[in-house]
Amino acid sequence: MAKIPEAQNRLFKNVFVDKRTGRKIRADPAKVVAGKIRGRGKRGSRSLRPLKKK
Repeated sequence: MAKIPEAQNRLFKNVFVDKRTGRKIRADPAKVVAGKIRGRGKRGSRSLRPLKKK
């Protein structure tokens, strides 16, 4: 299967996963590193990781 750059950017660029709840969050990487982005769970965890490419 050929990898289309536009589709790769749409699916994986600026997408992070909350380590506690597993929800996907689209956010600016600089804000994630600075700790300004919070998870959507009850406590709003700040532990996020980048989405893994399959």
